Amino acid sequence: MNKMKVLLIIIFLSFSGIVNAQVEWLSFEDAVEKSKTDPKPIFIDVYTDWCGWCKKMDVATFSEAKIAEMLQNDFHPVKFNAEQQESINFNNHEFKFIENGRRGYNELAIALLDGKLSYPSVVFLNEKMERITVLAGYRGPDDFYPILQFIGSGAYQNKTFEEFQKE
Repeated sequence: MNKMKVLLIIIFLSFSGIVNAQVEWLSFEDAVEKSKTDPKPIFIDVYTDWCGWCKKMDVATFSEAKIAEMLQNDFHPVKFNAEQQESINFNNHEFKFIENGRRGYNELAIALLDGKLSYPSVVFLNEKMERITVLAGYRGPDDFYPILQFIGSGAYQNKTFEEFQKE
C-alpha cells in the first residue's frame, strides 16, 4: 500500500510541474561531435561558478519542463564555464585558459561572446558551427521560451523575431 501512495504522489507531482525537468548537459566538445551525426543547433549556456543570475537561470528557466524538453530535443545543450581551465580544441585552434587577476577566462568564452564577458549569456550555433546569436543577461522562462522556439524551429533563417512573434 505504501508503494502505491508513493507512486501516486510522484505521478501527481510530475503532472503538477513541481518535479523539475532536467537537461542532460553536454561538454562543448561532445556537442560538436554529436552534431556531426545528428545535425541540429548547439545551445551554449556560458556561466561562471560565482554568478548568482546564472544559478537563478538554472533553477527558474532551464528546469522549466517545456524549456528543458525543447533544449533536449531540438538542440545539443552545452553548459560552458567561462573560467574553465582545461583547453578546448575546436576548428583547428586550441582555446586556452588565460589568467586575469584572481580568476581568469577561457579563450573560447571570448570567441563565443565577442570579447564581452557578461554572465549569464547564451549562444546559439547552427549546424555549420556558425553563430546565430548571443543573448546576454538573465531571461525568465516566459521570455526565454519564444526565443528557443524561434531558433529551434529554424524560423530565424527567414524571418525576424518580431515577425515570428506575430504568427
